[in-house]
Amino acid sequence: MNHVAKEPKTESHDPAVPEAYAAFMRTGWDDREREVEPHPIAPWAAERRARLAATFPGERLVLPAGTFKVRAADTDYRFRSDTAHAYFCGNQTSDATLVIEPDGSSVLYARPRSGRESDEFFRDRQYGALWAGRRPSLGEIEAALGLTVKHVDDLPDALAKSAKTRVHRGVSDAVDSLVPADESLDTDLARVVSEMRLVKDAWELGELQAACDATTLGFEDSAAEWDKVLEYGERWLEGTFFRRARTMGNDIGYDSIVAGGAHATTLHWIENSGPIVPGQLVLLDMGVEGHNLYTADVTRTLPVSGTFSPLQRDLYTLVLRAQEAGIAALRPDVPFLAGHDAAMTVLAHGLDDLGLLPVPVEEALDPESKVYSRWTLHGTSHMLGMDVHDCGRAAPESYRDGILAEGMVLTVEPGLYFQEDDLLVPEELRGIGIRIEDDVVVTADGVRNLSAALPREPDAVEEWMARLRG
Repeated sequence: MNHVAKEPKTESHDPAVPEAYAAFMRTGWDDREREVEPHPIAPWAAERRARLAATFPGERLVLPAGTFKVRAADTDYRFRSDTAHAYFCGNQTSDATLVIEPDGSSVLYARPRSGRESDEFFRDRQYGALWAGRRPSLGEIEAALGLTVKHVDDLPDALAKSAKTRVHRGVSDAVDSLVPADESLDTDLARVVSEMRLVKDAWELGELQAACDATTLGFEDSAAEWDKVLEYGERWLEGTFFRRARTMGNDIGYDSIVAGGAHATTLHWIENSGPIVPGQLVLLDMGVEGHNLYTADVTRTLPVSGTFSPLQRDLYTLVLRAQEAGIAALRPDVPFLAGHDAAMTVLAHGLDDLGLLPVPVEEALDPESKVYSRWTLHGTSHMLGMDVHDCGRAAPESYRDGILAEGMVLTVEPGLYFQEDDLLVPEELRGIGIRIEDDVVVTADGVRNLSAALPREPDAVEEWMARLRG
């Protein structure tokens, strides 16, 4: 099929292009295809597609990658492929769509690099090679990913063929418009593709370990630049970690939380605009997203002066013991909430020891009360993978209300948060926030901590900071 070149995307301030210049630009280029190595994800993705097809036999399944999102005016955010799309094929180019046909075969409809016979390569700001970089050809994508690849312009005809069709909706308006919505069909597809990611395969575990290892280096970078941190504050820590994420991965997995002092009591503090003040604590919740989109999610709370005060050490140790209890409770065949329940039991008893609970600790822990949560606020765990809050559309009985299985990866991240304006706590506690978070994989007899390289015990944290600061 011949594909008609589209009018290049330009802006009003772009200069005019005389025909003589355009004709000259279309000549004299070495436009050969490149040799491409097979992507290591290819065999894993093929097995995943086979399992998905077997779940919905005789049906067409449509999983788009998405397109660019506008940041402001004529500038876009850097493209990041939809998680489900990348999971089932490995493609990270924009505007592509994976289609699993009723017979179980798969086709990736992709937008390739523009040929030099058109003006797109030197005029189009979004797709042109001279503006946005060289996109791979259809053949190059096929060689890398090991599946049939066709031009994206062929997608409407493919989807027009009669078949029961489910679409992973909300990713691409253009793709959504090609198939009439069926909420029950499409919601069920979204559920299944989330639940398939609950148990990680060996390749995924390697990617997650690499993300955690890079994240460890990012934390070390941050501590090693502590003099600059004291001078420039939260922004310096954010920028330092981002440099490591871009050096060793694709990006940060989520906006870094760099929360000095009372900012640590705001759970998702991402302004990162405050000072870092000696004598206070700083909470760092950061994660590197690897080249294949798997992310770490790690939190450490550090003493800005390099050593904890007695009060800080006591509170930090309470959170650490809660985290240890949560980790110890995790293994196959226990409820997902086992870690949360164990951690909250420790924290509730600690809050009782501080004299803060308005009722006996047993009553506070009752699901009908939970008044201790005023100072703990959030759940202890969430699934982790290609999304920082992975598998979010899985059914409750498979996730939050479900049972852990070997190969699941989740966070363990209890915290204590005493707001600045909380009149129910002593003044010396107000404005202190502490969270400790690690990423663990469920093994045959417990869990393995993927982020164990970062110290957690208070003495070890102090020694780590002292060593890195030199």
